[in-house]
Amino acid sequence: MGNYLNIGNHGFASMRRGIYVDKTEMIAFVNSTLGTKDKLTCVSRPRRFGKSFAAQMLGAYYDKSCDSKELFSDLKIAAEDSFKRHLNKYNVISLDMTLMISNTEKKENIINNIEKKVISEIIRTYPDVTPEDSLIETLANVSTDTQEQFIVIIDEWDALFREAKDDIKLQEEYMKWLRGMFKSTLTDKAILGAYMTGILPIKKYGTQSAVSDFKEYTMLTPKKLEKYVGFCEDEVKALCEQYSINFTEMKRWYDGYSFHRIKSVYNPNSVMEAIKNEEFLSYWARTESYESLKIYIELNEDGLKEAIVQMMGGAHIPVDVETFRNDMTNIKRKDDVITLLIHLGYLAYDQTAKTAYIPNEEVRQEFVRAVVTGKHKEIAKLIEESDYLLEKTINMEEKTVAEIIEKAHSAGVSPLFYNNEQALRSVIRFAYISCMDDYQEIQELPTGTGYADVVFVPKKHTSKPAMIIELKWNKSVHSAIQQIKDRNYPQILQGFTDEILLVGINYDEKTKKHSCLIEKFMRGNQL
Repeated sequence: MGNYLNIGNHGFASMRRGIYVDKTEMIAFVNSTLGTKDKLTCVSRPRRFGKSFAAQMLGAYYDKSCDSKELFSDLKIAAEDSFKRHLNKYNVISLDMTLMISNTEKKENIINNIEKKVISEIIRTYPDVTPEDSLIETLANVSTDTQEQFIVIIDEWDALFREAKDDIKLQEEYMKWLRGMFKSTLTDKAILGAYMTGILPIKKYGTQSAVSDFKEYTMLTPKKLEKYVGFCEDEVKALCEQYSINFTEMKRWYDGYSFHRIKSVYNPNSVMEAIKNEEFLSYWARTESYESLKIYIELNEDGLKEAIVQMMGGAHIPVDVETFRNDMTNIKRKDDVITLLIHLGYLAYDQTAKTAYIPNEEVRQEFVRAVVTGKHKEIAKLIEESDYLLEKTINMEEKTVAEIIEKAHSAGVSPLFYNNEQALRSVIRFAYISCMDDYQEIQELPTGTGYADVVFVPKKHTSKPAMIIELKWNKSVHSAIQQIKDRNYPQILQGFTDEILLVGINYDEKTKKHSCLIEKFMRGNQL
């Protein structure tokens, strides 16, 4: 075993000894690509979405220097026809680019360092093979002499773009090296398959991928690898049952990513941490600084601030993801920022509606932290005033409530979105953002006779009243309260609380003014 060639199965063995969710069916997919024109796979995921785990799993399965049968025999892959055919049959080159960069004194020497170290291990394993100046030529010589091919696994392939984001010359050299490895006349001869992971898809030059032979599976289009992006709902339910964890809270905190066939995808690292610690927290903040989020949401792009406010209020924002160049520096417009945040996991993407949104409570807290400590002082002030708004709502001070909501509307919505019912709803939810500490917020809750616009249900630890908020556009606050009564919306909160505030809010687009009416309803009263 070496450090780069056939490194063994120790990483996957340690995974099996902890809390483990079986994702080995992905191996069958990779098996189906070996030796074909689809053999080059690039999977891009946010940090802490299991990229390195998948790389270690594949390495342990293919690596000919170890015996991994017992590690996989009780897993889903063992039932697949291809399981025994490929198990521990190949030379595997494993490159952790983050490690390679940290072990190279000068970043400009990174390519030479990779080639030197890997070629050295190949020659130790195959002393009769003639080494060449380049890695791909050396691999081709091994294949000529032995008829053996290699599987190449590159973890965090795009780490160099993050670590040397201003060194264009080094980036171009790196892309040239990748093309030499995977888009040359020697690739088919030497490489049976390749699996790359990264945060971003392969960088685009013009409209084309820089290494176009790779099949890419991204947060925008994961295709057949959808169920391997994170944890699926049935997997999380099983974990919650096994470890006696509240599934409803797990879903609220870490669910929210969605694809065509898989509608509930959870952040795997956060689910694992919540189980280990028996506590629901923003584990995202503990693995990656929210400073990176601040940098991007504070960029001076037209409409970005308004889009952030609306998404913090629960809105889904249309986004054109096609213009993004797949790097963190070449940001041209608002949609580029939003697309980057999707790849980073800070936003989720609805492939059908082509909209972006904040997926869950964990990420919402990161946005709040980033905004409160950032440059958007007027938005930060509104977040800080949210506690005051909640206090005034509970005290039924209608005029003050209307004034605070009006400030939130003016600060958060551009003229393009101002006359828009979704914008009103999202700004209302944004204005009440501090409610998330004491309430579970439900938007457009079905009641049997219609949909209540926004409902805040108090959590068990608080004695605050529930709130049903009905929104009107160019009508009246009285009609909003009357709708709540006519449709008997309080029935949906039966069993949760005896005290409910009925809140009607109307927006007049001619005067640009909001009005508010609040009534108290007690369980047992007649509407």
